[in-house]
Amino acid sequence: MRRIILSFLMFFVVPFIFAQNSFQKAFDSKSKSTKENIRIEFSDDLGNSGHLPISIIKGKTQGPVFTIIAGVHGYEYPPIVATQEILKEINPKELKGTIVIIPIANMVSFFTRTPFINPQDQKNLNNAFPGKKDGSITEQIAFFITANIIAVSDVFLDVHGGDAPEDLLPFVCYYDNNKKPKQTALAKKLSENSGFQYVVSYPYTISETEPAKYTFKQAVQDGKTAVSIECGKLGNVQNENVYLIKKGVYNMLETMDMYSNGTGAHKNVIYRNSQTYIKANVMGIFYSKYKAGDMVKKDEVVGYTTDEFGVILEEYRATNDGIILYMLATPPINVDDTVMCISAYIDN
Repeated sequence: MRRIILSFLMFFVVPFIFAQNSFQKAFDSKSKSTKENIRIEFSDDLGNSGHLPISIIKGKTQGPVFTIIAGVHGYEYPPIVATQEILKEINPKELKGTIVIIPIANMVSFFTRTPFINPQDQKNLNNAFPGKKDGSITEQIAFFITANIIAVSDVFLDVHGGDAPEDLLPFVCYYDNNKKPKQTALAKKLSENSGFQYVVSYPYTISETEPAKYTFKQAVQDGKTAVSIECGKLGNVQNENVYLIKKGVYNMLETMDMYSNGTGAHKNVIYRNSQTYIKANVMGIFYSKYKAGDMVKKDEVVGYTTDEFGVILEEYRATNDGIILYMLATPPINVDDTVMCISAYIDN
């Protein structure tokens, strides 16, 4: 079945534009109140091929370029479904500026139902930035997004969710980059106005020459205003999370004075700026009575792993007081898996 799906992705033909320079051509077009859908084709030396779908929506007047990317992990369905609905709903005649949408960045992962990685080259797109022009297919996609999509964006929104095994508390996040105060201030404002209750910030510690690895971290490194939404869980489509993502996008667009369909900020925004991670040191069967959104106390037992005979191999304790932002929520566990992320707020 997987071979059939891969063949479908390689050879299915529809009336889209395929040339590598088609994005720039469509983006530079002087047309107004239009939407153009294109496909960028890729192939690597390993015999892999695939494409990146991009939709460019131009408003009736000039304004910022707001990019939305979903499906960097193809098993994260609420972001993908929300983006599909946004594509249908946006009216170019009511738009100011340009919206660039990548509705599914990791097409093969999506169609083969593969968590985290592209099964063609076994690489994680969200760990591949800035990519390589002549690398494997995942590295080429990362390079194209870096060199072409991020480069023209004023705001870059990366939409994720809990992958197949992950339970997750919906939140919006940004990097607290002291070297780019203007961009960071706007990222914080967009996050606060998104409608999400939990606003999470991460420290930004890499230099300008270190690989960013993560999609929206690459945008930060390149001097753009970048935000990420995390919403959805466990490889399912939850309608309430699709709604939250859409609300977040529309609120951000309204904050940018690009589109009037927002509902306003959450009435009780909760800030988190300190994340710690519990990692597994063994392979086995994971158990926990907790779920994302639960509060925990430092040193509290939050789970354990057994072997296939039920013998406890490892016990996990909370690293600090805080809330479980996301966690493993299915039984299989492997060495180096993230058991959970505990988030807190430290008053600096």
